[in-house]
Amino acid sequence: MAKVYAMIADGTEEVECLAVVDILRRSGVEVVLVSVGRTKEIVSSHSIRIQADAVAAETDFSDGDVIFLPGGLPGSENLSSCKELLDALTKAEEDGRRIAAICAAPGVVLGRHGFLKGRTATCFPGFEKEFQGGEYTSQGVITDGNITTARGLGFAIDLGIELVRLLKGDEAAEDVKGKIQYR
Repeated sequence: MAKVYAMIADGTEEVECLAVVDILRRSGVEVVLVSVGRTKEIVSSHSIRIQADAVAAETDFSDGDVIFLPGGLPGSENLSSCKELLDALTKAEEDGRRIAAICAAPGVVLGRHGFLKGRTATCFPGFEKEFQGGEYTSQGVITDGNITTARGLGFAIDLGIELVRLLKGDEAAEDVKGKIQYR
């Protein structure tokens, strides 16, 4: 079974995170919500309390197929300053495992720390200034190699479907689209 680590932090944009998590779980993908804080509970960018399954400091990410980073502020900044997450992303990149990010996170986390060098990615407009060595596209969702990025909240469902396609194939992606009455 495919496994995704969905990262959350105080200030995470909750719908960007939970829409992707919902799509993945509907498709039979195991998803572990991981807080980068000291506790499992975070308060989202719109003051919603979310209980994670684990905390980053106690998580071994090596069995994950994807590490997913939702956006939001200051959530993306909090993700960007988490050493355990940055170490896990570095190891995932070295191993060729998939990394996904949406909204501010492609720039604030991936771009700022060099994960987008030589890649084409998207993000919420304005955060592309952080793409050190990466090329910005205004596409809603794009996969370049093992990195998948999405522009913002309006593309969260599309990102979830793209991750299902990458992890489980076209048939599974079409199946979940039917289940959620997607266009």
